[in-house]
Amino acid sequence: MDAIRTSSLRRTFGDTVAVDALDLAVASGEIFGLVGPDGAGKTTTMRMLAGILPPTAGEAHVAGHDVPRDAERLKDHIGYMSQRFGLYPDLTVLENVEFYADLYGVPRRGRDEKIEKLLGFSNLTPFKRRLAGNLSGGMKQKLGLACALIHTPRVILLDEPTNGVDPVSRRDFWRILYQLVREGVTIFVSTAYLDEAERCNRLALLHRGRVLALGSPREVKALLPGGTLEVRADRARAAAEVLRERFPMAAIAVYGDRIHFTDAAAGEREVRGALEAGGHGVAGARAIEPSLEDVFVGIVARHGHTHEATAGRA
Repeated sequence: MDAIRTSSLRRTFGDTVAVDALDLAVASGEIFGLVGPDGAGKTTTMRMLAGILPPTAGEAHVAGHDVPRDAERLKDHIGYMSQRFGLYPDLTVLENVEFYADLYGVPRRGRDEKIEKLLGFSNLTPFKRRLAGNLSGGMKQKLGLACALIHTPRVILLDEPTNGVDPVSRRDFWRILYQLVREGVTIFVSTAYLDEAERCNRLALLHRGRVLALGSPREVKALLPGGTLEVRADRARAAAEVLRERFPMAAIAVYGDRIHFTDAAAGEREVRGALEAGGHGVAGARAIEPSLEDVFVGIVARHGHTHEATAGRA
């Protein structure tokens, strides 16, 4: 049975469509990523799956429960960590975890052992007497995760858990997520970091409330036709504008002095010719594997924000 399944899930706020006809199926024991920029509909989706926000239309089932009809019972089986998880800065690490244990009604018997395991699991044992308000950003996120896990949920919903966290803490956080998956927990995580999405078993690229691509990272990358060129050019941003004007259907992204160019109809010779005609020198070009950011840019350009592309299991 799927841990999460949605069918034509929709949420509007007045005339604004935040989530539009969302169809997802997340298998038990996988890490599924909901990936997209700010305003894509990630948080709205998370809140509907957690039973906090009722959908305007459509259906959602999480951990075997109909959302929102069975929202109260659902809370016993999920952990939800919002972007601003409700930690209490004037309580210690240990006191925060104990508070959430009381909130979820965790039995006293065996509670201390469970708390110690969670603190050790998240590398917080040495800091359990420290006030939460004095923790670093990465440590606060790990504490939030420990609090969300105190009642042993089957499904964890994480809304941009590493937003604003330093790279080392992001790596440590994902190491913890992998450990949870090995224990059979299903993780549904949203992120705006496309490099981070590579860590997911499967993912959905979300834009303006609609899924533009769905599948494993490899399957999603295969949706972008044509090879990707990495071009080094002077005045890279201006050079990219020349390419966008010349190749309007191409996927074009700028990384410092490098341009990633993907277009099934144009190759290195055409790119060099367009840049040189536009007054830009080309220092070099080489074929590379497209990143998920290249794919996202390309799919948005190709489908004009309206059509849906999928790979693998829907």
